[in-house]
Amino acid sequence: MGASSERRESEPSPMKNRTTVERKSERELVVTRIFNGSARIVFEAWTRPELLKRWWAPKSTGVSLLSCEADVRVGGSYRFEFGHEASKPMAFFGRYIEVTPHSRLVWTNDESGDGAVTTVTFEERGGKTLLVMHELHPSKEALDAAIAGMEDGMPETFAQLDELLVILEVSVGPS
Repeated sequence: MGASSERRESEPSPMKNRTTVERKSERELVVTRIFNGSARIVFEAWTRPELLKRWWAPKSTGVSLLSCEADVRVGGSYRFEFGHEASKPMAFFGRYIEVTPHSRLVWTNDESGDGAVTTVTFEERGGKTLLVMHELHPSKEALDAAIAGMEDGMPETFAQLDELLVILEVSVGPS
C-alpha cells in the first residue's frame, strides 16, 4: 500500500464503535470514530480537565494523566502530563487556535520542534457524534515518529471515552 492509502482499524465487536486511523498523505493523519453521545457531551469530555483525566491515557499502558490544565479559548493554553507516579512525567502542551463550542477545536502541539497542528470536529448525527481528528505534521519524519502511538493508543482511549459518555449522558440527560 502507498503512504496515502495506509489504513488501520480497530477490531469491531458487537455494539462497539470502530476507530479508524488513516494516513492521508506524508504529513497528515486522520482518526475517525462515531461516539454514542451528543456533540455537546463529547465536546465537554474533550475540554474539561476533570473529564479528560478520566479517558485520555490508555489504561493498558499503566500510564495515567497525572495533571491536566486546559484554558479552552482562542489563545488559551493546555498542558497534560502523563506518566507513572514513580517516573518523570512526559508533558504535552500547546495553545488553542480555534474553539467553536460543540463543533470544532484546533490546537498546536508545542512539546517538540516538530509538533503537529490538531483539528477535531464534532458532528452530531441522530444523538451520536461523528468525531474526526486531523493532525498535520511539519514533515513525513514527524508523522512517522507519531503514527505508531496513534494506531495503538487512539482506539483504546476512544473506547474509554465511549465508556465515560454512557455515564455522562445518563447524569446530564439529553440536550
